[in-house]
Amino acid sequence: MDQKRKHYSKQFKIDAVKLITEQGHKVSEAARNLGLRHSSLRRWKNQLEKDSTHALPGKGHMSPEKEEPHRLRKENKRLRMEREILKKAAAFSAK
Repeated sequence: MDQKRKHYSKQFKIDAVKLITEQGHKVSEAARNLGLRHSSLRRWKNQLEKDSTHALPGKGHMSPEKEEPHRLRKENKRLRMEREILKKAAAFSAK
């Protein structure tokens, strides 16, 4: 059976973690009540404890440490494609 991956908003994740940290619920109990896996809830909690400003970036958002290498790889790929096009154009015009 093919299940779609669920996506939760950043605010939902923060509120779910608050159930554990501020209201004193157990991770397994809070996860069961919210319909989550306990490992997801525990990971969200660890991310918030580690770096609250860049934690839980959401779908399609990267941390600053990962964003720059990704941007550079993408630019490198584009430049290689442009170079190949120019090589082919030069070879075609030389004929």
